[in-house]
Amino acid sequence: MTEALTDSRVAWIRLIVTLVAGTVINAGMWAIIVILPAIEMEFGATRAMASVPYVLTMIGFALGNYFIGRAVDRWGIALSLIVATGLAALGYLLAGLAQGIWLLSVAQLVIGFASAAGFGPLIADISHWFDRRRGIAVALVASGNYLSGAIWPLVLAGVLAGSGWRAAYVVLALLSIVIVVPCALMLRARIPDAERTLAEVISARNAASSGLSPRALQYLLGFAGIACCVAMSMPQVHIVALCVGLGFGPAVGAQMLSLMLMGGVVSRLISGLLADRLGGVRTLLIGSVLQTMGLILYLPAGGMASLYVVSLVFGLSQGGIVPSYALIVREYMPAREAGARVGFVMMATILGMALGGWLSGLIYDLSGSYTLAFVNGILWNLLNLAIVLWLISRSRPRSVPLAA
Repeated sequence: MTEALTDSRVAWIRLIVTLVAGTVINAGMWAIIVILPAIEMEFGATRAMASVPYVLTMIGFALGNYFIGRAVDRWGIALSLIVATGLAALGYLLAGLAQGIWLLSVAQLVIGFASAAGFGPLIADISHWFDRRRGIAVALVASGNYLSGAIWPLVLAGVLAGSGWRAAYVVLALLSIVIVVPCALMLRARIPDAERTLAEVISARNAASSGLSPRALQYLLGFAGIACCVAMSMPQVHIVALCVGLGFGPAVGAQMLSLMLMGGVVSRLISGLLADRLGGVRTLLIGSVLQTMGLILYLPAGGMASLYVVSLVFGLSQGGIVPSYALIVREYMPAREAGARVGFVMMATILGMALGGWLSGLIYDLSGSYTLAFVNGILWNLLNLAIVLWLISRSRPRSVPLAA
């Protein structure tokens, strides 16, 4: 009888390789933010027009989570990741050749789509390799997205200053091929059918306890993901603009955003450890409650020091929410469909971020203040809480293996 691969040394090595690949390929999601000022200057674009490439990047990222996730279910993560890396490199090179904002936007759509391979699809794949430690494994892989956002602006700063944004994109294209493709080749192994069968039995029992079909639960989680991320987007998308409006300047806002993201990494790791003991649904409930409290704390905060503190608190509160959705999918839905199911819910959370960012801006334009935008976020988060509480009332998931 062969030793189980789940939670084994092989699984932990795979986790490290996965985290490296995700941190590199996720750069496509953040690169456009770094080069935004240079784009605005070179093309003589307005701030709104210069933001179009970012919008298409996020649309591509949302779609990529779902469609690449489906590809992972069919062909495995290795081939899917290699193809995505090739697309990302092609997108970087096309962007570097762009002589107008619209061609750059199309290239960014491709980059965003390909970069999504480093989020939902990698999370779905690693979830097969862990059972007792699935929570922390998923949290670590999900943290690759935040780590990418913290690392790549610093790495690219020197290239941008010396050679410009086009050279920086060539560097990203080369690094993607050189680093991610070898990592993908190391991920060719797939979990044995016998271990997948056990996971299917457990998820079927959990699904039966909820009284929902996998499709119904998927849509419910997608709606919950939109709700929580509309709330999450208010500080993440508008913290810099908030600081500018208060007279603190964009540099202070950028520091608060960085502090928030690093707090999010810590939060994801702590939530992963909690999820291994409490399960995905209860961990999601804790994260949603904490996020509501964090948003409420923003209402009285008007000074620079208080905003630094609240931004750190908010980051420490919300980081574990999105990975919890992936854990719930694995606890309640068929393992063989994990890529598509996780990808769908991740797509919903990203669309929620986009919707929330737009709504917050609209509310500010109409009211002249971000106060109502924070209230809007709190109300959306209460809707998320209601969904989670309803799901908890319906079921008691089993995430541990059945006794032999």
